[in-house]
Amino acid sequence: MVSSARFATLIFILIIVLPRLVQAQENPYIVTYDQFLEEPRNLEIEYFSTYGMQRGGNDFHSYWVEFEYGATAWWTTEFYLDAQTTFHDSTVATGVRWENRFRPLKREYFINPVLYVEYEHVNGADKILKELEGHDIENDFLTPNAEARDEVKNELELKLILGSNLKGWNVSENFLFVKNLTNEPWEFGYAVGASRPLALKASAKRCSFCPQNFVAGVEMYGGLGDRYNFGLQETSQYLAPVLAWNIPSGWTLRLSPTFGLNDNSHQFMLRVGVAREIPGFGDMVKSLFTGRR
Repeated sequence: MVSSARFATLIFILIIVLPRLVQAQENPYIVTYDQFLEEPRNLEIEYFSTYGMQRGGNDFHSYWVEFEYGATAWWTTEFYLDAQTTFHDSTVATGVRWENRFRPLKREYFINPVLYVEYEHVNGADKILKELEGHDIENDFLTPNAEARDEVKNELELKLILGSNLKGWNVSENFLFVKNLTNEPWEFGYAVGASRPLALKASAKRCSFCPQNFVAGVEMYGGLGDRYNFGLQETSQYLAPVLAWNIPSGWTLRLSPTFGLNDNSHQFMLRVGVAREIPGFGDMVKSLFTGRR
């Protein structure tokens, strides 16, 4: 079975050897989505990691890799592989996800909507906490991996994403609707975020530590119950400062210390991410079969 260290090493090696990389001004959010899609025919590979403190049980390290492709100017599709290690327990693969985002409006408006559809095939040991819905709480993570992995979930996840840019700030709101494809009620959640580069004016010189390369902000997210019991009762809620470092060499690094806001939440999580983009990936693949660019 693959350990968390080997899994991370494999992803880093894959990212490092990819060719023709450029820098993108990425947002710092870990959970919240903004209104921007991947550039057409570009592929972005991202690795995310969450260390979570678990009261009454063993701490855990969850991690996932994303392959995000800009299919068109209005459609981005993404594939996820998830896994986790629970300390003093085991390491398990926890599922796959297929995400699609659609931007119905071509022009930029004060509020820009994006429609999100995702299919998840995960097991009960999943701990990536990519979003919070329904009545998900800290105690749900106490089940040993050997038992939790036997529970299989097939879920449909919908989001309405709203994003705005104003005077250098990005403000984004996500409204989450999740349906387990069994006879279970719809569950709800939310995420909101605000961020801004540390400087809006670019430096005349190429540099790694210039203020405009750093984007800082904050996000808040949590569950909102289900169709029978909507609201904040028996839900978990989190507040997280976020920081992204867009390095001129093409890397984007993210960091987010995350704090639980009530007794149902993990007290603390530390989330990190690394991403790199391959511009023109679709054209490169096409040229392999046609011999033309």
